[in-house]
Amino acid sequence: MSFRTNSGFNGIPTSNQGFQRYPYSSGPGATNGGSPGKANLGSQIKSYLDKVEALTEHPAILKLRPYTPAISRFFIVATFYEDAFRILSQWSDQVFYLWNYRHWPYYFVLLFLLVVSVSMAGGATMLVLRKRTVVATGALCACIVLQGLIYGLYTGSFILRNVSVIGGLLIAFSDSIVKNKTTFGMLPELGSKDGKKKGYVLLAGRILLVLLFVTFTFTKNWLTVILTIAGTLCIALGYKTKLASILLGLILTFYNMTVNNYWFYNSNKRDLLKYEFYQNLSIIGGLLLVVSTGAGELSFDEKKKIY
Repeated sequence: MSFRTNSGFNGIPTSNQGFQRYPYSSGPGATNGGSPGKANLGSQIKSYLDKVEALTEHPAILKLRPYTPAISRFFIVATFYEDAFRILSQWSDQVFYLWNYRHWPYYFVLLFLLVVSVSMAGGATMLVLRKRTVVATGALCACIVLQGLIYGLYTGSFILRNVSVIGGLLIAFSDSIVKNKTTFGMLPELGSKDGKKKGYVLLAGRILLVLLFVTFTFTKNWLTVILTIAGTLCIALGYKTKLASILLGLILTFYNMTVNNYWFYNSNKRDLLKYEFYQNLSIIGGLLLVVSTGAGELSFDEKKKIY
Protein backbone atom coordinates (compact mmCIF):
# COMPACT_ATOMS: atom_id res chain seq x y z
CA MET A 1 0.00 0.00 0.00
CA SER A 2 1.05 3.64 0.28
CA PHE A 3 4.12 5.14 1.99
CA ARG A 4 3.78 5.28 5.79
CA THR A 5 5.83 7.39 8.24
CA ASN A 6 9.28 8.88 7.75
CA SER A 7 10.89 5.49 8.30
CA GLY A 8 9.66 4.23 4.94
CA PHE A 9 8.34 0.70 4.82
CA ASN A 10 10.70 -0.92 7.34
CA GLY A 11 8.77 -3.54 9.24
CA ILE A 12 5.60 -3.31 7.18
CA PRO A 13 4.52 -6.53 5.52
CA THR A 14 3.75 -2.76 4.03
CA SER A 15 -11.60 -30.89 29.50
CA ASN A 16 -12.80 -34.27 29.13
CA GLN A 17 -14.39 -35.82 32.26
CA GLY A 18 -13.49 -39.45 32.87
CA PHE A 19 -15.50 -41.98 30.91
CA GLN A 20 -16.28 -45.38 32.33
CA ARG A 21 -14.21 -47.93 30.49
CA TYR A 22 -15.65 -51.19 29.14
CA PRO A 23 -14.05 -54.23 27.55
CA TYR A 24 -13.50 -53.74 23.81
CA SER A 25 -16.22 -56.25 22.83
CA SER A 26 -18.92 -55.31 25.33
CA GLY A 27 -20.59 -52.43 27.09
CA PRO A 28 -22.30 -49.29 25.85
CA GLY A 29 -20.65 -47.60 22.92
CA ALA A 30 -18.20 -50.45 22.36
CA THR A 31 -16.60 -50.68 18.95
CA ASN A 32 -14.89 -53.51 17.18
CA GLY A 33 -11.52 -51.85 16.92
CA GLY A 34 -10.90 -49.66 19.93
CA SER A 35 -11.86 -47.87 23.12
CA PRO A 36 -15.48 -46.76 23.55
CA GLY A 37 -14.21 -43.77 25.48
CA LYS A 38 -12.43 -42.44 22.40
CA ALA A 39 -15.55 -43.00 20.31
CA ASN A 40 -17.66 -41.11 22.86
CA LEU A 41 -15.10 -38.30 23.02
CA GLY A 42 -15.14 -37.98 19.25
CA SER A 43 -18.91 -37.84 19.16
CA GLN A 44 -18.93 -35.19 21.90
CA ILE A 45 -16.43 -33.02 20.02
CA LYS A 46 -18.52 -33.35 16.87
CA SER A 47 -21.63 -32.44 18.85
CA TYR A 48 -19.96 -29.29 20.21
CA LEU A 49 -18.78 -28.26 16.76
CA ASP A 50 -22.25 -28.80 15.32
CA LYS A 51 -23.69 -26.59 18.05
CA VAL A 52 -21.23 -23.82 17.22
CA GLU A 53 -22.05 -24.07 13.53
CA ALA A 54 -25.79 -24.08 14.35
CA LEU A 55 -25.36 -20.62 15.89
CA THR A 56 -25.50 -19.24 12.36
CA GLU A 57 -29.18 -20.26 12.35
CA HIS A 58 -29.97 -18.46 15.63
CA PRO A 59 -32.98 -16.08 15.27
CA ALA A 60 -30.84 -13.05 16.16
CA ILE A 61 -28.30 -14.00 13.49
CA LEU A 62 -31.05 -14.64 10.95
CA LYS A 63 -32.31 -11.09 11.46
CA LEU A 64 -28.85 -9.77 10.56
CA ARG A 65 -28.35 -12.13 7.61
CA PRO A 66 -29.85 -9.80 4.96
CA TYR A 67 -27.29 -7.15 5.91
CA THR A 68 -24.30 -9.48 6.29
CA PRO A 69 -23.13 -9.42 2.63
CA ALA A 70 -23.08 -5.62 2.51
CA ILE A 71 -21.24 -5.40 5.84
CA SER A 72 -18.77 -8.04 4.66
CA ARG A 73 -18.08 -6.20 1.40
CA PHE A 74 -17.49 -2.97 3.31
CA PHE A 75 -15.00 -4.72 5.59
CA ILE A 76 -13.23 -6.18 2.56
CA VAL A 77 -12.71 -2.80 0.92
CA ALA A 78 -12.08 -0.82 4.13
CA THR A 79 -8.30 -0.97 3.60
CA PHE A 80 -8.70 0.70 0.20
CA TYR A 81 -10.70 3.58 1.67
CA GLU A 82 -8.06 4.01 4.37
CA ASP A 83 -5.19 3.99 1.89
CA ALA A 84 -6.88 6.39 -0.54
CA PHE A 85 -7.50 8.84 2.31
CA ARG A 86 -3.87 8.48 3.41
CA ILE A 87 -2.53 9.32 -0.02
CA LEU A 88 -4.67 12.44 -0.27
CA SER A 89 -4.05 13.62 3.31
CA GLN A 90 -0.28 13.02 3.09
CA TRP A 91 0.16 13.96 -0.54
CA SER A 92 3.49 15.75 -0.18
CA ASP A 93 5.05 12.88 1.79
CA GLN A 94 3.92 10.35 -0.82
CA VAL A 95 5.31 12.43 -3.68
CA PHE A 96 8.57 13.07 -1.85
CA TYR A 97 9.12 9.36 -1.13
CA LEU A 98 8.42 8.12 -4.65
CA TRP A 99 10.33 10.95 -6.35
CA ASN A 100 13.40 11.12 -4.11
CA TYR A 101 13.75 7.60 -2.75
CA ARG A 102 12.20 5.47 -5.47
CA HIS A 103 13.46 7.82 -8.20
CA TRP A 104 10.30 7.79 -10.29
CA PRO A 105 9.73 10.81 -12.59
CA TYR A 106 7.92 13.63 -10.85
CA TYR A 107 4.92 13.92 -13.17
CA PHE A 108 4.56 10.13 -13.30
CA VAL A 109 4.36 10.13 -9.49
CA LEU A 110 1.62 12.78 -9.52
CA LEU A 111 -0.40 10.89 -12.12
CA PHE A 112 0.11 7.53 -10.42
CA LEU A 113 -0.99 8.75 -6.99
CA LEU A 114 -4.04 10.49 -8.42
CA VAL A 115 -5.16 7.49 -10.48
CA VAL A 116 -4.55 4.99 -7.66
CA SER A 117 -6.38 7.00 -4.99
CA VAL A 118 -9.39 7.61 -7.25
CA SER A 119 -9.42 3.98 -8.40
CA MET A 120 -9.32 2.64 -4.84
CA ALA A 121 -12.10 4.91 -3.58
CA GLY A 122 -14.26 4.41 -6.69
CA GLY A 123 -13.66 0.67 -7.00
CA ALA A 124 -14.36 0.11 -3.30
CA THR A 125 -17.64 2.02 -3.53
CA MET A 126 -18.76 0.12 -6.64
CA LEU A 127 -18.00 -3.21 -5.00
CA VAL A 128 -19.96 -2.31 -1.86
CA LEU A 129 -22.92 -1.26 -4.01
CA ARG A 130 -22.46 -4.27 -6.36
CA LYS A 131 -22.19 -2.02 -9.40
CA ARG A 132 -19.93 -3.05 -12.30
CA THR A 133 -18.21 -5.56 -10.03
CA VAL A 134 -15.92 -6.91 -12.74
CA VAL A 135 -14.44 -3.47 -13.30
CA ALA A 136 -14.31 -2.72 -9.56
CA THR A 137 -12.60 -6.01 -8.66
CA GLY A 138 -10.10 -5.66 -11.50
CA ALA A 139 -9.28 -2.07 -10.54
CA LEU A 140 -8.70 -2.90 -6.88
CA CYS A 141 -6.55 -5.94 -7.70
CA ALA A 142 -4.54 -3.79 -10.12
CA CYS A 143 -4.01 -1.18 -7.42
CA ILE A 144 -2.55 -3.82 -5.09
CA VAL A 145 -0.15 -5.11 -7.73
CA LEU A 146 0.90 -1.67 -9.01
CA GLN A 147 1.51 -0.26 -5.54
CA GLY A 148 3.71 -3.24 -4.72
CA LEU A 149 5.78 -2.58 -7.84
CA ILE A 150 5.98 1.22 -7.58
CA TYR A 151 6.67 1.33 -3.85
CA GLY A 152 9.06 -1.63 -4.02
CA LEU A 153 7.28 -3.82 -1.52
CA TYR A 154 8.43 -7.36 -2.15
CA THR A 155 8.65 -8.83 1.37
CA GLY A 156 7.02 -12.22 1.88
CA SER A 157 4.68 -11.02 4.60
CA PHE A 158 3.48 -8.10 2.50
CA ILE A 159 2.84 -10.34 -0.50
CA LEU A 160 0.90 -12.93 1.52
CA ARG A 161 -1.14 -10.24 3.25
CA ASN A 162 -2.12 -8.59 -0.01
CA VAL A 163 -2.78 -11.90 -1.76
CA SER A 164 -5.23 -12.62 1.07
CA VAL A 165 -6.94 -9.30 0.39
CA ILE A 166 -7.21 -10.30 -3.29
CA GLY A 167 -8.83 -13.53 -2.07
CA GLY A 168 -11.39 -11.45 -0.20
CA LEU A 169 -12.06 -9.42 -3.35
CA LEU A 170 -12.66 -12.60 -5.34
CA ILE A 171 -15.13 -13.85 -2.74
CA ALA A 172 -16.95 -10.51 -2.85
CA PHE A 173 -17.00 -10.73 -6.65
CA SER A 174 -18.36 -14.28 -6.58
CA ASP A 175 -21.19 -13.09 -4.34
CA SER A 176 -22.19 -10.65 -7.07
CA ILE A 177 -22.40 -13.20 -9.91
CA VAL A 178 -26.02 -12.70 -10.85
CA LYS A 179 -28.61 -15.29 -11.60
CA ASN A 180 -29.21 -15.22 -15.31
CA LYS A 181 -31.66 -18.00 -16.00
CA THR A 182 -35.44 -17.61 -15.71
CA THR A 183 -38.11 -20.19 -15.01
CA PHE A 184 -41.89 -20.15 -14.68
CA GLY A 185 -43.19 -16.85 -13.36
CA MET A 186 -39.97 -15.15 -14.46
CA LEU A 187 -38.25 -16.22 -11.25
CA PRO A 188 -34.43 -16.23 -11.45
CA GLU A 189 -32.54 -19.46 -11.16
CA LEU A 190 -28.81 -19.97 -11.05
CA GLY A 191 -27.78 -21.90 -14.14
CA SER A 192 -25.21 -24.67 -13.93
CA LYS A 193 -22.71 -22.65 -15.96
CA ASP A 194 -22.90 -19.72 -13.56
CA GLY A 195 -22.81 -22.10 -10.60
CA LYS A 196 -19.53 -23.61 -11.81
CA LYS A 197 -18.09 -20.18 -12.55
CA LYS A 198 -19.00 -19.01 -9.06
CA GLY A 199 -17.57 -22.24 -7.62
CA TYR A 200 -14.18 -21.68 -9.28
CA VAL A 201 -14.03 -18.06 -8.16
CA LEU A 202 -14.97 -19.03 -4.61
CA LEU A 203 -12.36 -21.80 -4.58
CA ALA A 204 -9.64 -19.40 -5.69
CA GLY A 205 -10.85 -16.80 -3.20
CA ARG A 206 -10.87 -19.27 -0.30
CA ILE A 207 -7.35 -20.47 -1.01
CA LEU A 208 -5.92 -16.97 -1.42
CA LEU A 209 -7.83 -15.67 1.60
CA VAL A 210 -6.19 -18.09 4.06
CA LEU A 211 -2.61 -17.54 2.87
CA LEU A 212 -2.20 -14.80 5.47
CA PHE A 213 -2.44 -17.42 8.21
CA VAL A 214 0.76 -19.06 6.94
CA THR A 215 2.76 -16.27 8.59
CA PHE A 216 0.13 -15.43 11.21
CA THR A 217 0.66 -18.75 13.05
CA PHE A 218 4.45 -18.49 13.41
CA THR A 219 4.42 -16.10 16.38
CA LYS A 220 1.32 -17.42 18.20
CA ASN A 221 0.86 -19.99 20.98
CA TRP A 222 0.49 -23.69 20.19
CA LEU A 223 -3.31 -23.74 20.64
CA THR A 224 -3.77 -20.87 18.20
CA VAL A 225 -1.41 -22.58 15.76
CA ILE A 226 -3.40 -25.84 15.88
CA LEU A 227 -6.78 -24.09 15.51
CA THR A 228 -5.50 -21.86 12.72
CA ILE A 229 -3.96 -24.71 10.72
CA ALA A 230 -7.12 -26.79 11.09
CA GLY A 231 -9.34 -23.86 10.10
CA THR A 232 -7.12 -22.96 7.15
CA LEU A 233 -7.23 -26.49 5.75
CA CYS A 234 -11.00 -26.71 6.23
CA ILE A 235 -11.62 -23.46 4.35
CA ALA A 236 -9.26 -24.35 1.51
CA LEU A 237 -10.94 -27.76 1.11
CA GLY A 238 -14.46 -26.44 1.69
CA TYR A 239 -15.12 -28.76 4.64
CA LYS A 240 -17.11 -27.40 7.60
CA THR A 241 -16.52 -24.06 5.92
CA LYS A 242 -18.89 -21.98 8.03
CA LEU A 243 -17.44 -23.31 11.28
CA ALA A 244 -13.85 -22.80 10.11
CA SER A 245 -14.61 -19.27 8.90
CA ILE A 246 -16.20 -18.37 12.23
CA LEU A 247 -13.18 -19.82 14.07
CA LEU A 248 -10.56 -17.96 12.03
CA GLY A 249 -12.65 -14.79 12.03
CA LEU A 250 -12.85 -14.79 15.82
CA ILE A 251 -9.12 -15.48 16.18
CA LEU A 252 -8.18 -12.71 13.76
CA THR A 253 -10.66 -10.27 15.35
CA PHE A 254 -9.21 -10.95 18.81
CA TYR A 255 -5.64 -10.31 17.71
CA ASN A 256 -6.69 -7.33 15.60
CA MET A 257 -8.35 -5.61 18.57
CA THR A 258 -5.63 -6.47 21.12
CA VAL A 259 -2.46 -6.17 19.02
CA ASN A 260 -3.31 -3.74 16.20
CA ASN A 261 -5.06 -1.21 18.46
CA TYR A 262 -3.55 1.77 16.64
CA TRP A 263 -5.93 4.22 18.36
CA PHE A 264 -3.80 4.01 21.51
CA TYR A 265 -0.66 5.27 19.72
CA ASN A 266 0.46 8.64 18.43
CA SER A 267 3.93 7.63 17.20
CA ASN A 268 5.19 6.16 13.94
CA LYS A 269 4.03 2.75 15.19
CA ARG A 270 0.46 3.97 14.71
CA ASP A 271 0.85 3.89 10.92
CA LEU A 272 2.07 0.29 10.88
CA LEU A 273 -0.66 -0.89 13.27
CA LYS A 274 -3.33 0.98 11.31
CA TYR A 275 -2.17 -0.62 8.08
CA GLU A 276 -2.29 -4.12 9.58
CA PHE A 277 -5.65 -3.44 11.28
CA TYR A 278 -7.42 -2.55 8.03
CA GLN A 279 -5.72 -5.32 6.08
CA ASN A 280 -6.93 -7.84 8.69
CA LEU A 281 -10.39 -6.24 8.63
CA SER A 282 -10.56 -6.94 4.90
CA ILE A 283 -9.72 -10.61 5.51
CA ILE A 284 -12.30 -10.78 8.35
CA GLY A 285 -14.84 -9.44 5.87
CA GLY A 286 -13.94 -12.21 3.43
CA LEU A 287 -14.37 -14.85 6.14
CA LEU A 288 -17.72 -13.32 7.13
CA LEU A 289 -18.87 -13.45 3.53
CA VAL A 290 -17.88 -17.12 3.32
CA VAL A 291 -20.11 -17.77 6.35
CA SER A 292 -22.95 -16.06 4.51
CA THR A 293 -22.49 -17.50 1.01
CA GLY A 294 -21.02 -20.94 1.79
CA ALA A 295 -18.11 -22.67 0.10
CA GLY A 296 -19.61 -23.03 -3.38
CA GLU A 297 -19.87 -26.03 -5.68
CA LEU A 298 -16.20 -27.03 -5.51
CA SER A 299 -16.16 -28.09 -1.86
CA PHE A 300 -16.69 -31.08 0.41
CA ASP A 301 -19.67 -29.32 1.98
CA GLU A 302 -21.45 -29.22 -1.37
CA LYS A 303 -20.60 -32.85 -2.13
CA LYS A 304 -22.17 -33.91 1.18
CA LYS A 305 -25.44 -32.30 0.09
CA ILE A 306 -25.41 -34.39 -3.11
CA TYR A 307 -24.42 -37.73 -1.60
